[in-house]
Amino acid sequence: MAEFLAIDIGGTYIKYAVINSLHQLKHYSKIPTKENEDNAILKQTEEITAEALRTNPDINGIGISTAGIVDREKGEIIYAGPTIKNYIGTKFKEKLTSQFHLPVHVENDVNAALLGEIWVGAAQNQNDVFCITLGTGIGGAYFHDRLIDGFFKKANSVGYLLYEKDSETNYEDRASTAALNKMIYQRFDKELSTKDVFELAKSGDNACMELLEIWSDEVAKGLAQIILLIDPKCIIIGGGISRQGSFLVNAIERHLNSYLPNNFLKAEIKVARLYNDAALYGAVYPFFKK
Repeated sequence: MAEFLAIDIGGTYIKYAVINSLHQLKHYSKIPTKENEDNAILKQTEEITAEALRTNPDINGIGISTAGIVDREKGEIIYAGPTIKNYIGTKFKEKLTSQFHLPVHVENDVNAALLGEIWVGAAQNQNDVFCITLGTGIGGAYFHDRLIDGFFKKANSVGYLLYEKDSETNYEDRASTAALNKMIYQRFDKELSTKDVFELAKSGDNACMELLEIWSDEVAKGLAQIILLIDPKCIIIGGGISRQGSFLVNAIERHLNSYLPNNFLKAEIKVARLYNDAALYGAVYPFFKK
């Protein structure tokens, strides 16, 4: 049975697991992402791979999902925002192939999450789907028979949408889950998690319901721009907050039509099925697609 090592690199954690041809995810683990001095993150991936091969020498390849913009042919980071410093020019494919003599695929994390959902998640049998991930930041990916990257491979960088000069904030500053957490901290004296606020809102707590309506309105503003520009058949909402399911979708949809022409909304809006594991599946999907 073919097995591949999947590594998902984020600004806070690196998650990794072995995924086989039965779609089983095994040996899942995660470690804190180091400050990226002296290629620290590349070295972490080398250590993860070496350990995985010691315990499972039959691994057939390595799939990497990572923050930043990726040249997938070269397997190299070509642009990175402030989440991970000193990341541009990191040559994952070249270094890991040379060291371990295995095929390597490298993909942007939101692209990978979308591929995972297309493979075994909420977007199966879809050939036109946009994925937006709500987390520390906001990322986007678009699949229309294939991943659509743009000429300079920087398309779908939706977190930078809707910049406001007065507040010096953009879409992800106002609509990410990090933004929601900040709103919760400012609104309530007691410590509440995002999950707590959703549960209280579901039980009818007016303060939590009001806060989520404000945040959902911000999310809807960006989704409206995506619909106007791309007109996707389906929109997948990913990230850990997707666990809120239909409650989250309904909250966003209540505001979407305010930012669209009458009778314009046709896209089906769904939450991710694989939650935070989607990018792990998508990292190795190219091996199975072959």
